[in-house]
Amino acid sequence: MEEEVDKHQQSKDSVFFRDGKRRIDFVLSYVDDRDGERKQERRREYEANLQKAGLELETEDKSVSDDRKTYFVKIHAPWEVLATYADVLKIKVPFKENDIPVHQDIPMDWLFTPFRLPDHVMNPEPDYFTSPFNKGKIDFFLIDDKETFFPPSVRNRIVYYILARCPYHKTDREDKKGIKRLLNNGTYGSAFPLHDSRYWKPSRDSNSESERFNLYKHWAQFFSFFKEQPLNLIRKYYGEKIGIYFAWLGFYTEMLFFAAVVGLICFLYGLFTFDDNVWSKEICSEEIGGNIIMCPLCDKKCGYWKLNSTCNSSWQSHMFDNVGTVFFAIFMGIWVTLFLEFWKRRQARLEYEWDLVDFEEEQQQLQLRPEYETKCTSRRLNRVTQEMEPYLPVTSQCARTFLSGATVIFWISLIIACIIGVIAYRLAVYAAFASIMKDSPTNNIHMVGSLITPQLATSVTASCINFVIIMILNLMYERVAIWITDMEIPKTHLEYENKLTVKMFLFQFVNYYSSCFYVAFFKGKFVGHPGDYIYMFGWSKLRNEECDPGGCLIELTTQLVIVMSGKQVWGNVQEALVPWVMNRWGSRKARSHPESRYSRWEQDHDLQNFGHLGLFYEYLEMVIQFGFITLFVASFPLAPLLALLNNIIEVRVDAWKFTTQFRRPVASKAHSIGAWQEILNGVAVLSVVTNAFIVAFTSDMIPRLVYMYAYSNDLSMKGYINNSLSVFNISGFSEDNRPDDGESPGWFNSSVITTCRYRDYRYPSGHEKEYSHTMQFWHILAAKLAFIIIMEHVAFMVKFFVAWMIPDVPSEVKARIKRERYLIQEYLHNYEVEKLKIQLSQRSDDCCCTPMIYPDISRHVVLSECL
Repeated sequence: MEEEVDKHQQSKDSVFFRDGKRRIDFVLSYVDDRDGERKQERRREYEANLQKAGLELETEDKSVSDDRKTYFVKIHAPWEVLATYADVLKIKVPFKENDIPVHQDIPMDWLFTPFRLPDHVMNPEPDYFTSPFNKGKIDFFLIDDKETFFPPSVRNRIVYYILARCPYHKTDREDKKGIKRLLNNGTYGSAFPLHDSRYWKPSRDSNSESERFNLYKHWAQFFSFFKEQPLNLIRKYYGEKIGIYFAWLGFYTEMLFFAAVVGLICFLYGLFTFDDNVWSKEICSEEIGGNIIMCPLCDKKCGYWKLNSTCNSSWQSHMFDNVGTVFFAIFMGIWVTLFLEFWKRRQARLEYEWDLVDFEEEQQQLQLRPEYETKCTSRRLNRVTQEMEPYLPVTSQCARTFLSGATVIFWISLIIACIIGVIAYRLAVYAAFASIMKDSPTNNIHMVGSLITPQLATSVTASCINFVIIMILNLMYERVAIWITDMEIPKTHLEYENKLTVKMFLFQFVNYYSSCFYVAFFKGKFVGHPGDYIYMFGWSKLRNEECDPGGCLIELTTQLVIVMSGKQVWGNVQEALVPWVMNRWGSRKARSHPESRYSRWEQDHDLQNFGHLGLFYEYLEMVIQFGFITLFVASFPLAPLLALLNNIIEVRVDAWKFTTQFRRPVASKAHSIGAWQEILNGVAVLSVVTNAFIVAFTSDMIPRLVYMYAYSNDLSMKGYINNSLSVFNISGFSEDNRPDDGESPGWFNSSVITTCRYRDYRYPSGHEKEYSHTMQFWHILAAKLAFIIIMEHVAFMVKFFVAWMIPDVPSEVKARIKRERYLIQEYLHNYEVEKLKIQLSQRSDDCCCTPMIYPDISRHVVLSECL
């Protein structure tokens, strides 16, 4: 009854023990099982060991919880524990306010005022010089109040460090330890640090910072989309690892703005140069396009058709297939380099500002995973620590790696099989669409009827089917990737994340991009010619697809828009909706309780857990998007604009999730985006190659230029369409290729029309080199290969030159780091000298002789030592 009274008296948002003084740094929850005696014993021993380690515990009985089932163990770390482990973990703390002047004179600064946040949100604490905490030199540091000296994010990090290493069962062979193993075996249901307030209003407790409320108010609301992000507050509340993710996402979004503007200009150039588009005019003309009879695009079910029936797709293609496309492809090659180089500089600045310059990531990450300790029963001596540690025998390791590799190859083969299935669908259904649409029944459809062609219908439906297959395979493979990574039993968390990153990215790369690679580099390239067509697998009756007379680029654009847009919309809906629905369902009963009954730890318990792979999925989503806007951007200049709009929403959706839908994650450090940096570099290099091939082989840019400069009499594009189509004698069709009776339109008269045209450069019937490639074909092929070589070399030269010109660490940051190290050495030296003076003066009280004062070390000696 006493506990219930305390709970009613306590504020709903209290983050303190019942005494109102000791802060709750961590919470463990569990439900008592009927047959859970072993779990009870584990909990009893674990909690006793936590208290031996110096932590203070307070348990909330299930009778006062909202579900009447859950116990909550609240954990507080007193000063002695925090100081000891801050010394062990070398946590940097302030010893002097930063007095280095910051020169940030931005021209026309007033223009940026609407995008700025209040200073207390952007800079929640002053800038200090920091030094690793030393318990023996407490008076060296700026300690006003021991209770608030370490911020909550540092406190929960220290407590989690203890929880992860505290034993719960000792045997002769080994000590079973760590909260992760206890969570895995169900001894505890959850373990989490507390949010400091509700997100929609500040805490009534004056000792609570209400940083969560500030983050929600200034950062997580969608109408703040044009404002800068409060990165220092994010870092202070969530830790550096989450802070660096939002810094990268914000920087990527800012850089996308420039790519989006240039892409929009290139698109508008295509839109406004319709009048210069001579080849489309020829296609649409009744005199030229209306008199060119094209060969059937499939066997039996497709009839002869007039070239001007592709008039609309030709105009659409010009919007993306123009001179601006080449310029934009080269521009994006340079943009990618600038983005990656400037991010390195931004990252270096953050490393300095967030005290990560000397951060040893290996120390934190190279900790054995509990699963590794559990599953590896063999032991051997560690030569460094001279302690027995678990290890995985080489034979077992090789077998697991082989099985893992075979599984990944199997799933990638499955994707390729699905893509082949979609290609077969395209080939099979095209004939059906062509047969249905031969009398243009779609013209009756309001507005868009005249735009629908068999090619467009096939492309759109195939892209939609492909997108559905991608999402299904994605869901299935996520579980498989985690399962095979678990099966490999990686030794450390860093190794686990790196292995999973490689598997997931490799799979996602093939899954999302394979259909685009097919349209860009295979469709229309291996079709043969009338009378000698090439079939899928050689033996099937599915004839390989041909491109429109306007080229395959518009189809690649369609594919890219559907897959990229579909993924972005689905991803945002999934990210926002799923946690919200689950939280609403989980807290449906508790929401009806009065304020005093629904405590801070119960509110957070009902939120979703943010797992250790939470950021992994966020990075993966953005890197896949980065691939879309770089690898195939030559086919769709508006891709960066779509990505920009998505990312503006993405930043706020992620912020909303973190502040409202997830428990507070344990703060952890990271000085970079890790393995993703190398993946981005790899995608950037590959993008130069793919865009060069798209411009050369997928677009019609090179054939047009070759015609204009080598084959046109007046350096114009007049006659290009007639020049680009070869002639075939209809009598040469075999029975298998010839259209069935009734499939050809009414205007076709076989006694009058004896030839048809097809897209290629081949000699006509009756020529001594009948149906073999003309010299123009080889000229165009040589021009394409030359363009690829020149574009790649120019792009790579500019890329490496820019990378060389832009240093990874700004000179200003280098100077500030040296200055800070020098000052730390100087202040430490002065501190030690003053301390010695005091000691000597105290001794002199007992001695009549003049004390020897510790001689001052000159400044240049201190400087040379620290540099």
